[in-house]
Amino acid sequence: MPRRVRIASVNVNGIRAATRKGMIEWLDEADIDVLALQEVRATLDEVRAVLPGWELVNDEALAKGRAGVAIATRMPAVEVRRVLGPDPLDSAGRWIEADLDIDGERLTVVSAYVHTGEAETPRQDAKWAFLDAMEKRMPQLRQSSPLALIMGDLNVGHRELDIRNWKGNVKKSGFLPRERAYFDRFLGAAGEPVTGVDGSTGTGLGWVDVGRAAHGDVDGPYTWWSMRGRAFDNDTGWRIDYHLATPELAKRASGYRVVRAPSWDTRWSDHSPVVADYAIGR
Repeated sequence: MPRRVRIASVNVNGIRAATRKGMIEWLDEADIDVLALQEVRATLDEVRAVLPGWELVNDEALAKGRAGVAIATRMPAVEVRRVLGPDPLDSAGRWIEADLDIDGERLTVVSAYVHTGEAETPRQDAKWAFLDAMEKRMPQLRQSSPLALIMGDLNVGHRELDIRNWKGNVKKSGFLPRERAYFDRFLGAAGEPVTGVDGSTGTGLGWVDVGRAAHGDVDGPYTWWSMRGRAFDNDTGWRIDYHLATPELAKRASGYRVVRAPSWDTRWSDHSPVVADYAIGR
């Protein structure tokens, strides 16, 4: 019989600060089995110090105090990969894959932190290169591991439903038509022609946005709010944190939720965890 595996992803905005502000208390109550972390901004030893008892794998950014991804699990990883694409792709601290053996089935989980970008600057060029590499890797990942899950702060709102103030952001990184078109292809029917929101054409990869599948065509639920002003109180947010699952895994998902803090002053990150349960095992 498959068992429930509870999987969460969150951009912690610095794990040491997050644990001081209440992350551990949430984690103690949430009953998480697999935790994908982004913007860790810490060494592996520092992560071990704040998450004792967890099996940990990570990929640090080349620049100290920047980016960083990690995966914390209740079982050791069978294999870990930290390379997304060829050099000189800027993926250090932004992509890590871990294969897990769960009751005789292999589950591959990815923690990804896509560049924030800035329209018409070199920062955006790095984001294009990263999204290109993702688009090449996703079919390979599905072929090698039918039960695969890419999680993280992907820094793109796919649809107008994913950003409260979408009209004011159509020319800004995070909601550029070309960025959104990648997600049109990621989530389009596998092998079928896809016309992106920017008019580009490509081929669907067949992955499933577990959050959108769970909630349907509603605004949000948002996962990130600016720390400035009253964005959190007014729910002026962005849905940029995802569980992207292979179709084979998406069929086993249930209970997807965004764990929104009850108030602005109880937040331990500017992102909220996204959590779902998956039935894994033979």
